[in-house]
Amino acid sequence: MKQFLTTMAGVFAGLVLFLVGVPFLLIVMAAGAAKPAPTPSHAVLALDLRDPLTDQDPVNPFASIGRRSMSVMSVIETLERARKDGKVKAVLVRLPEGGMTPASADEIRLALKKFRAAGKAVYAHSQGLYPSGMVASTYMLGSAADEFWMQPGASLQVTGVASEDLFLKRFFDKYGVKADYEQRYEFKNAVNPYLYSDYTPAHREAQLSWMGSIYGATLLNAAGDRKQQPQALRASLEGGPYQAEDALKLKLIDKVGQVKDAETAILAKAGKGAELVEFEKYMRASRERVPRPGPAIAIVEGEGAIMTGRDGTANPFSSSSAMYSDDISEALYDAIEDKDVKAIVFRVSSPGGSDTASEQILAAVRAAKAAKKPVVVSMGAYAASGGYWISSEASAIVAQPTTLTGSIGVFGGKFVLGPALERFGVDVRQLSVGGDYAGAFGTGSEMNQAQRAAFAGWMDRIYDNFVARVSEGRKLPAERVREIAKGRVWTGVQARELGLVDEVGGFYQAVDKAKALAGLSGDVRLKRMTTQVSPFQALESAFGVSATSIRTLAAAAWLMGDPRAQGVLDQMAQERLRSSGATVLAPTPVR
Repeated sequence: MKQFLTTMAGVFAGLVLFLVGVPFLLIVMAAGAAKPAPTPSHAVLALDLRDPLTDQDPVNPFASIGRRSMSVMSVIETLERARKDGKVKAVLVRLPEGGMTPASADEIRLALKKFRAAGKAVYAHSQGLYPSGMVASTYMLGSAADEFWMQPGASLQVTGVASEDLFLKRFFDKYGVKADYEQRYEFKNAVNPYLYSDYTPAHREAQLSWMGSIYGATLLNAAGDRKQQPQALRASLEGGPYQAEDALKLKLIDKVGQVKDAETAILAKAGKGAELVEFEKYMRASRERVPRPGPAIAIVEGEGAIMTGRDGTANPFSSSSAMYSDDISEALYDAIEDKDVKAIVFRVSSPGGSDTASEQILAAVRAAKAAKKPVVVSMGAYAASGGYWISSEASAIVAQPTTLTGSIGVFGGKFVLGPALERFGVDVRQLSVGGDYAGAFGTGSEMNQAQRAAFAGWMDRIYDNFVARVSEGRKLPAERVREIAKGRVWTGVQARELGLVDEVGGFYQAVDKAKALAGLSGDVRLKRMTTQVSPFQALESAFGVSATSIRTLAAAAWLMGDPRAQGVLDQMAQERLRSSGATVLAPTPVR
């Protein structure tokens, strides 16, 4: 009886949470989006980059609940709108204390420089730069500002780039674990920590190469922005660490002061009556609600591991991202069928994934080209392995100098746990019917000779297919592709020299390239094609009830006669119409 009552209490609590909490959550979300405050006539945007950045906005509408987060794409698109907005006079950037993803820093730097070119000020403030990750990229971003401030006594430790890997081979040997993997080829080093106890010559060569390329490109940009010779700036930085006051004497920064001092200074620069406005609030308020007619460039976005299937939003509150081949290819086919779309910019930020999922997406890219709609890939932080597979046959590829790309190769295998488990009295036994290969991926023992030969042949075929795609797309002889492939990762700068990308630049450079290939000129609208999941759809997937039921529950507050809730639900209805492509001529006032 006690267990029954406990269970019933849990069920009742769950029903209360669902019947009351879910509608409340939806109403609060709609209320937050309703009627944003107008932008003051002299606005200074406060852009805080101290929280992690994704490359693109998450598909799940609830992914950012409970954490502050923005995407690189939302930042640069908002800066582009702010550049054209006469009310926005300046931007104050708060820098993180550790490193930034290099390509993300490159992308935002280009947007800030474009903002400055419009005659608007950018100040950056740092509370210290510490040797965590690619901190040189953070320093580069600060150097792109009109004034680079640091807090008094703060530390500037931008002395180089270091990377550390854990090698588990001796640990595996001690406990009887065997990493049974195949690689194509020696530079495809993702599984090296399982196979070796130290860097192989190829692993060391590739790692130092891309690290050196990123470090060099970052310091070159910083030196240009600070109007110093690259070697002189490098020598000064590597002589650190420094406190802010010493960094100022060496002209590594421009001002020393608290963040309040930087705020006061940039408000004065912006003019009388200037006000500080949170970047995210301006971002939400300034988004274009009604699409403009006329020719368009379609934007298709994909971030994360490449997987077959469709995003089911099984956990609507998850912040993880993936590129689902059904969703991405569908977005590309939608762009093909849209008569207004004249070209496509495909934003890719992925370290790789399934070869079959990659091939499905690449088929859609080919279809777009066959329909006379050029496809320009804009590479984000990564476009490697499968991320390069889906990019390889685009009309053109634009990458940041520090984008990690290439990795034209494949690996696969399994962990053999049988001997390790035997030490604890656990015996792994396998039964199978059919061919010998059916049991190849059992964890009890290594593959036998026939299984390994079959598996190796399969890996070779995938590698050959990858090489063929690159050879066709990049107009390179297959022999040349094999020379520069072997699983090796290249930076965007290196990839351009090898013919793997066409241009070094950011998202808006890719847009310009797409316009040129499509024969378009002037201000062309951008039309986002990637499917966005609505809050109702996400909750439907999570709770296993229909979206109609959730909307009915949310409308309970309206039925109860609360005029404020009724107004908010009216606003929600209008926002849903807009998100579906409808034109709402005039909003209904909140009663």
